[in-house]
Amino acid sequence: MLDQLFAALRTAPDEAAATALEGRIRALWLGQASPAVGLLMSRAERELRANEAGAAVDDFTAAITLQPDFAMAYEQRAVARFHQNDPRGAVADIATAVAHEPREFDAFDHLSRFAEAQEDWKGAYAAWQKVMEIDPKIADGAKRLADLRRRALGEEM
Repeated sequence: MLDQLFAALRTAPDEAAATALEGRIRALWLGQASPAVGLLMSRAERELRANEAGAAVDDFTAAITLQPDFAMAYEQRAVARFHQNDPRGAVADIATAVAHEPREFDAFDHLSRFAEAQEDWKGAYAAWQKVMEIDPKIADGAKRLADLRRRALGEEM
């Protein structure tokens, strides 16, 4: 089912269709979590929204301990680690997430935004190119790609 959804994502006719497919993919990914991991993920996401990054890291880590091949837990822990000013830990988690699921578009999106926050324009551009390979119609994707290209390469589009 995931392969079919990713094929559809690559050929989505517009941003609205891509957004719907992204949601279905995320739901399938989350559905791969065991019940305990699902609960930990929900709690950690609430903690992250409440700016409790430390608690979120702990819960995402617990989820990873229970299900070490669950890419989404690494991807989300990366966000929490970045909020804790741990960019190295965040990037390491992104690398692990994409090792488990090379099509983890959210991981590449976060990697691009982490690089952008550090004004690493070439890194941000490279990561966003990966997002666009997986999800060519992501919302505002082409605009973001053009902006990052300009910042990274100094070229006007």
